[in-house]
Amino acid sequence: MSKPEFVYTTFIRTTPETLWHALTDKEFTESYWYGCSLTSDWKVGSRMHMDRGGKVMNECVVLESDPPRRLVYSWLSVFDDKMKAEGPSRVTFVLEPRSNVVKLTVTHEGFPNGSTTLPSISDGWPMVLSSLKSILETGQPLVLDDTCSAEA
Repeated sequence: MSKPEFVYTTFIRTTPETLWHALTDKEFTESYWYGCSLTSDWKVGSRMHMDRGGKVMNECVVLESDPPRRLVYSWLSVFDDKMKAEGPSRVTFVLEPRSNVVKLTVTHEGFPNGSTTLPSISDGWPMVLSSLKSILETGQPLVLDDTCSAEA
């Protein structure tokens, strides 16, 4: 039986290089990820942590890094005991240039049956990726009336 997964595809009017920078630059991630920053040197085997307000939310390890085409990292939500007990899942970003846009496909997979993480990221990724698209195309991230929860 295959494991459940989450897949999201969007087209962003930008270049692969600019999108790669947006995905990997600590300060830039804070601008569209609702105050969450991603910190790493983005080399294979390096740790990456995601924190919000000084609190580590996710602990990750870079599994593949092929700028500006492909980025893969493990994902372990450590802010919630149930999610932490599930063990790491895997996030893959594929950037494909298409004329004047980039097709971005994000796949998050490797969840156990009955996962608590899967429903959380299924709400979180669309908000984060929509905000990323907005900031790259308009200069402004999405602002939600209800503040994004810690799970995003």
